[in-house]
Parts: sequence; C-alpha cells; structure tokens
Amino acid sequence: MKKYLVIGKPINHSLSPKLHNYWLKKNNIDAVYDKKKLEENEIQNIISEVKDEKVNGLNVTVPFKKAVIPHLDELTNTASTTESVNTIYLKNKKVVGDNTDIIGFEKAIDHIKYKVLGKKILILGAGGVVPSIIFALKKNGAEQIILSNRTKEKAQNLKKIFPDVKNVNWGSVVNFDMVINATSLGLNISDEIEFNYKKIEPNKLFFDLIYNPKMTKFLIKAKENGNQTENGKMMFLFQAQKAFEIFHGIKPNVDKSTINLLEND
Repeated sequence: MKKYLVIGKPINHSLSPKLHNYWLKKNNIDAVYDKKKLEENEIQNIISEVKDEKVNGLNVTVPFKKAVIPHLDELTNTASTTESVNTIYLKNKKVVGDNTDIIGFEKAIDHIKYKVLGKKILILGAGGVVPSIIFALKKNGAEQIILSNRTKEKAQNLKKIFPDVKNVNWGSVVNFDMVINATSLGLNISDEIEFNYKKIEPNKLFFDLIYNPKMTKFLIKAKENGNQTENGKMMFLFQAQKAFEIFHGIKPNVDKSTINLLEND
C-alpha cells in the first residue's frame, strides 16, 4: 500500500487526509494519506523517505513551503519561479518539488466569478504561499499588488522576486478592491488581525486562505461591515485536485459531494 503525507506545523487543522482518502476510495487506489507535524530539522529525513520510496508523496503546508527546497533534487518551473513548494514526489529517481497553489488560487477565483484584471489587491502576510498568490494575480492582470507583513524583512525578500510589488507597514489602511489574508492568524478562533474595518468602504472582497475554521474573525468582521467574503476552501480543493493528479495520474472530481465533505467540519 502506498503512503502519502501532508507535513507542516501546526497540522491539526489540515483536512488534506480527509479529502485525499475520500478520493483514494472513490478511485479504488490502494493507498493511505496521513498528516505529520514536523520540526524544521526533520525535513531532510522525510524527504529521504520519499527518495527511498517509503513515502510516495508529500504535500507541504505552513511553514515549510520554502524550507523544503534545499533538500530537493529538482523544481518545476512554477516552484522555481515562486520559490515555493507544496507538492513533492519521486520522478526518475529524483525528488521533485512542484507548486499547485497557483492553479488552486486561480480556479478558486474563477469559481466565484471574480475578475482580478485591473484590480488593486492587498495581501496580508509574506509566508510560503504568498509568492504563488502574487504570481497568479500578476498572470491574471491585477493592476497593483500591495504587501503588508508584520516582519518587514520578509516583505522585502519578496520584492527580490517581484520588484513591482508595493510594501506598506503592517496595519496601514490603503485603497484596495480585494484583500487576502495569507497569514496564519485565524487558525485559532481567538486570533485577530489588526485591521481598521471601519475605514474601508463596503463591497470589497475579503479572501482568507484559511479554510478551517471556515469563518475567521477577519471574515466575520468584514461581513459585518458590508463586504463580500470567501474562505480558502475552494483554493484548498483545487490545489489538492492537482496534487492528486500528480501523485496518481487521475484527476478527481471537485463536485457538490466533495465540497459537502469539507462543510461537515
């Protein structure tokens, strides 16, 4: 039986095992998918297990999307461009890092029929998934991308990859059409983002990459102030769909029953 894992820290919130195991059963694949909390110094060991075929594939979540890169043999073009990896597998005896977050985000935006063309987008956070978000936004014609992160150094590092991204101080109020929470603030129900909702005009799109819980304080307060809200559930589903296809050569369905599977959590 083949074995697949999602690795990260924290990892309890991840619904990847529930989703992948559902698809494995649906497609009669003899495999199991689990989750594993890691420390950064354990990354090399888990990558070695992929190389030795003890583990057949990995998905990577917070905070290791960049930290895994030095331990890999090859990167796909998108993983190399964004310096972000969320899917790892063995190909021709080489451990390959791939990025399915880009397509996941693009399909999630398409799903809600939101057009980023010509829009101003504010991103909160500068972690491992943010390069993928910026890449997708630029590809789809966003007019301006503004980045706000608690640690300025991380935001400055992203400017090395995307020089035209504008950096602003954490907590600054700027004009935007869409704001994306790409921080981990919200994984705990008590988490709160410093954001002046009252100063923002209504009818903006607030997009939280967190999908569990499905309504973070960020989204609750945005809704209370007359804004459109969307969590990261569809992005999660679509990036997982692509990862599953890479692992097994089968593109699983993202249908009503799949969406309802996650709604029960």
